[in-house]
Amino acid sequence: MRRVAIVFILGLVFSCFALAQGNPEDDRIYDQVRLRLASNPDVKGGAIEVKVEQGVVTLMGKVRTEKAKKKAENLASKVKGVKKVVNQLLVSPT
Repeated sequence: MRRVAIVFILGLVFSCFALAQGNPEDDRIYDQVRLRLASNPDVKGGAIEVKVEQGVVTLMGKVRTEKAKKKAENLASKVKGVKKVVNQLLVSPT
């Protein structure tokens, strides 16, 4: 019984450690999306927050034009490993 408890506790500790480390693929996707957004003249200057969970990219914040909103979504969707883009960007010219 004691051995089972120890194995269970070790499994729980390792699971928590793995979750705390994050997903390296999501980190890579995040970096690539940020790079593409920052280097694109249509999107650059927007206040865009990027979140990635299991390959799903969520874009939040503000951009100046509808064109920039669509361009940001398009740029994010072309990054290798992206499964879906949730575009929550708001268009605000000011």
